[in-house]
Amino acid sequence: MRLTLLTTLVAFGAIACGGDKKAATAQAEAATPATSATTSPNSAASATPAAEPVGAVVEVKMTGDGTSKAAFEPATLTIKAGTTVRFMNVSGGPHNVAFFSDSIPKGGADALKKGMANAMSDLTGPFLMQPNEKYDVSFAGAPAGTYKGYCMPHVAFGMKITIKVQ
Repeated sequence: MRLTLLTTLVAFGAIACGGDKKAATAQAEAATPATSATTSPNSAASATPAAEPVGAVVEVKMTGDGTSKAAFEPATLTIKAGTTVRFMNVSGGPHNVAFFSDSIPKGGADALKKGMANAMSDLTGPFLMQPNEKYDVSFAGAPAGTYKGYCMPHVAFGMKITIKVQ
């Protein structure tokens, strides 16, 4: 994880300093493991797009105006265990999804860790920088209960989500 982050930072630094964009992107993609997170080809969080999830997929839009408004749409949803929630950056990014560890049912953290590929840290998904980037969170094996989450860059704007697993 640290190597991937370091390589990504070096790649972005090369781009910012006028380096070869294709070489920097190739270097970042080569250092990033394949995951179920599917993002744009130029994103540091992307690699080879993984196969589509098996089972039900529910989409949650991540929106905002970039300065004072940000939201998950819908902000509350009810799903069955095994469903994949697809977070889609629509506007106002960067966005991500993170879960409050003290607000999920017992055993929920382990299920989410398995269902959150390419996580930045425990229960924290990667930043989606561009519109149409997406990040899938699988609730396979997740115990029934309420899972409360938020967007790290926009939690001060009240960008929070509640997912109820039946």
